[in-house]
Amino acid sequence: MARLPRLYAPRIPQLVEARFARPLAPADGPAPAAALDRIRGWLAEEIRRAAAGEPGAVALHCWAVLPDRITLLATPGDEAALSRLMQALGRRMGSGLMRTRVYAGRYRNALLEPGRWVLPAMIWLESLPVATGLVGAATQWPWSSALEHAGLGGAGYAGLRPGLTDHPDYWREGDTPFARQAVWRNRLAAGLGESQSRPIEAALSGQWALGERIFLTHLGRLASRRVSPAPRGRPRKAG
Repeated sequence: MARLPRLYAPRIPQLVEARFARPLAPADGPAPAAALDRIRGWLAEEIRRAAAGEPGAVALHCWAVLPDRITLLATPGDEAALSRLMQALGRRMGSGLMRTRVYAGRYRNALLEPGRWVLPAMIWLESLPVATGLVGAATQWPWSSALEHAGLGGAGYAGLRPGLTDHPDYWREGDTPFARQAVWRNRLAAGLGESQSRPIEAALSGQWALGERIFLTHLGRLASRRVSPAPRGRPRKAG
């Protein structure tokens, strides 16, 4: 089966995930802190580099690096911006860390409806270390944006993290940074139910858009390809 072209639409946030061809550490072993630190640093450098290369910048809203994957939520400045970012990270990891094939195939992406799915996707993403059994709370994992959004990173952490561009949906969580951070700590603690996590995972796995019907209809006029799966079965006959 031919692989799907990249799904893209202007100014629409994307959830992106690339699995590593070989995990950085065994599933039952300690976190490979040195390797994760390096990848976090490379991500920060590439985000700054992309920001300097307008208009193809990547506005990074949320991120996490795990021993077996890197996951981002971002709004790309053009159709190729995220591909350039992931390729640049792959080159850095391939030459400076893994010395072999970096990614287990192409990265997957899903387009998200603002105002409906951006915040749940951020919670889902920052909770991945919890869902995969690495830590008991999202803010215990230093290789994600959870600490920054929760206001727990501290001044020392600030110099190590990739620069974030707050999505308007997160900005509306409170009138001040402290209010937003307090709301976010509560959201992370509550987590997501399956009614939200399953659609996010399905959209990312299938590389589709996630949103209400009116959003998908509008997006279909702008996107680079079909935004949702075709109906199953044979098409109905006219008349």
